[in-house]
Formats: sequence, structure tokens, C-alpha cells
Amino acid sequence: PEDHKETESQYTLHYQEFTAGSSAGVPKTMDVDLIVGADGANSRVAKAMDAGEYNFAIAFQERIKITEEQMNFYEEMAEMYVGDDVSPDFYGWVFPKYDHVGVGTGTVVNRPAIKQYQKAIRDRAGDKIAGGKIIKVEAHPIPEHYRPRRVQGRLALVGDAAGYVTKCSGEGIYFAAKSGRMAAEAIVKLMEGGKRLPTQTEIERTYIADYDKLYGPTYTVLDILQKVFYSNNGAREAFVELCNSKYVQQVTFDSYLYKRVQGNNPLDDLKLLGETIGCLIKGYAIATPDQEFSNPVESAKRL
Repeated sequence: PEDHKETESQYTLHYQEFTAGSSAGVPKTMDVDLIVGADGANSRVAKAMDAGEYNFAIAFQERIKITEEQMNFYEEMAEMYVGDDVSPDFYGWVFPKYDHVGVGTGTVVNRPAIKQYQKAIRDRAGDKIAGGKIIKVEAHPIPEHYRPRRVQGRLALVGDAAGYVTKCSGEGIYFAAKSGRMAAEAIVKLMEGGKRLPTQTEIERTYIADYDKLYGPTYTVLDILQKVFYSNNGAREAFVELCNSKYVQQVTFDSYLYKRVQGNNPLDDLKLLGETIGCLIKGYAIATPDQEFSNPVESAKRL
């Protein structure tokens, strides 16, 4: 309803109810007091509430069945590949699953070439996946930043619908679950046992403010790291060399484990700054030039 920000008018949901034995659902409606949109990157709730757009990457992955001998290599191994051949602004990967591997890559700046980059990651993996059978192909949009409006009236977004995916890693599962829980807990508390409905301002001052305070620095730091180290081959060479540092490995592991930026040793952080500068200088000196590409139509779609 147009007056949903000023009144307690209910929202009407239109959906298809599952019917056993039928390929088509039965159209239904439901009136509700509040909606939490947890419906992914292509969120219909976000569209309905005019949440605004965000830039997104395309992540492409093939699930490949390989031999048991080849799987043994990945028993305690996950591979990450960098280079403008596999992505001009992200990374390629080979991640082991239960009885197969996921092989994929992603990009924001050159999405039309995603299949070219996918072929490159398969080539880079080489004999380790050679002869494997593709059993499933997947492609998903990955939000690059928060939506401009995550709350409108009594409509709130969580997870990918809100844009909660970190740079560098592209992780969103943890943040989807965490934001959903934080939103639910805040809203339940505001409703005082069902005695009242929360306002937009109240939801923003609780759920949104608490989430941003807890994870905002993580998004900012990872955004900076992606812009510094994934932007060209010189920076990628520096990134690979820095990964040899035990301190970098520990900080990275702890940050992924706790989902917040770790590393509170000023002396080691200062040393890391010096190492980073040195690695960048060396990386730019030895790196091959990035391949040029042009996609003006696609580029015009980015915010």
C-alpha cells in the first residue's frame, strides 16, 4: 500500500501454492504486517519496495566428476587461481565437494566473457581435472555492495537481497544467515510480544545499525583489498607472494573464521605494510601486461 510508511496497512503477498501432482501452483494471496526479504540477489521484495540497484558479478561454476585418484589430490586442498586469463577482477577456483570438484570463476567488469574465463580456469587446472565429466553448470549474480535502501516501511532485506556479500572472497552464506537472525531478533523485540508494529526508523536504528557496526569494517577492508590486489597482473603477483607470509596466513584464517577483520599487532601490521609495498614493486616489475578488452554496452550498465 502507498501509505505503508505512515500507517499500519497490511501488505498483500501473491504466491503459487504447491499442489501435489501438478506442475503449476494454485494462485493464493496472504495479508501480512511485515515482510523480511530473503529472496536472493534477484529479490522480488527488493524490487517491490524500490530498494535500488547494485553492481553485481557473474559467478560461473561447473561441477566436474573426476577420478578417485584425481580426487585424492583435493582431499585436503582447495585451489585459487589469479590472473587476467581467468578473471580481470576476481579469481578462479577449484573447490572439492563430496565426490566431485567445483571449478569456476567470476567477474564484474567483463561479464560477457565469462565463458572465456571459465575455459581458462579449466586449462589452468590442467591434468588435475582432465577427462572429468561436467555433471552440473551453475551461474549466479553476486552483489558487489549494499542496496541503497534496505528498509522501506515494514519491509526489510537480508542476505543477498540486501547486498551482503564480501569482496575478495565472494562469501555470502554466513552473512545471509547472520543478517536474517539479526533482523528477526530486532523486529521481534520491537513488536513487544505482538503488541505493536515497528516503524522504519526503529528497524534502521536496530537491525541496520547493529549489522553495519558489526560487519561494516569487514566489507570496507575487503573492498579495498580487492581493488588493490585483483585489479591487474602486477598486483596479483604481489598478492601471491604476500600469501607466503605466516602472518598474512594467520590473519586471513582468523578473519574468515570470525567474519571480522583480525590482526591487532601494530608492529606486525607495520612490517606487513612494508612487505606489501615491496611485493607490489616487484610484482609490477615481473608481471605480464593485462589483456585489453572493451565492452562499452555492458560497462554502461554498471552503477
